[in-house]
Amino acid sequence: MGMSSRTLPKVAMLMGGPSAERDVSLSSGQACTAALRAEGYQVVELDAGPDLAARLSDVKPDVVFNALHGRWGEDGCVQGLLEWAAIPYTHSGVLASALAMDKQHSKSLFAAAGLPVAHSVIEAKSKVMAAHVMPPPYVVKPNNEGSSVGIYLVHEAANSPPHLADDMPDQVMVESYVAGRELTCTVMGDRALTVTDILTDGWYDYDAKYVAGGSRHVVPADLPTEIFDACMDYALRAHQALGCRGVSRADFRWDEAYGLAGLILLEINTQPGMTATSLSPEQAAHCGINFGEFCAWMIGDASCNR
Repeated sequence: MGMSSRTLPKVAMLMGGPSAERDVSLSSGQACTAALRAEGYQVVELDAGPDLAARLSDVKPDVVFNALHGRWGEDGCVQGLLEWAAIPYTHSGVLASALAMDKQHSKSLFAAAGLPVAHSVIEAKSKVMAAHVMPPPYVVKPNNEGSSVGIYLVHEAANSPPHLADDMPDQVMVESYVAGRELTCTVMGDRALTVTDILTDGWYDYDAKYVAGGSRHVVPADLPTEIFDACMDYALRAHQALGCRGVSRADFRWDEAYGLAGLILLEINTQPGMTATSLSPEQAAHCGINFGEFCAWMIGDASCNR
């Protein structure tokens, strides 16, 4: 540690919140709090609710560690509040967060930057349930919610369009399904860390609703050099195309049958999961950066005007 806690900034850990990814966020926040306290930081945990501005005013933190996931915490809303309050914070700023959370906007920027993305359209939920809006297989997902929420895979052999749950938004994204391996790459500041191959046991059930099975992480991914290097390059370019800051994580699909042409950038997460066993901390550890150091780096990187 070296320094006394008096010389380290006082940290407010923003966690929980009202999004569909509340539970994941609470896990991230608790893990980051423990790691930062072990590094000597004074950390106050704040479950982000409607009174967040008042709570921040009471706590008077030097820095906010944003461990929120999903809407409000990841889409530019809380970032705007922190800019207004002039409190330095971690991860991406207002615009990059908003762009990354809106899948269609971010994909258009990725495409403009020469990055490979899957074909997709935004359609009314009622239209998507009435008839196939593109030839199956395709995926239906919310355009601006975290990726763990409401993803439907419509199989190639599906005769009928999907029945979407009531909590799906009125406008949804329909995206051509990209087969293959699930790869991910974390960017930390101006460097890509490494690539993880996520091996999943179960993908979906008979109802065509996406169900994540157990998964194993292979770090670093056992890939052809060309594909590994392309993931690293695309992740950094995607981070820069949206103007992301701090840590982000890019998710890919790779269909081996098509070589480099089979590598597709799916999306960027500006608030990747932050437990010690999450994908990004695991990649940092592979690069020799332990979890406490990883969290402390984000505090050191925090600022306003992101």
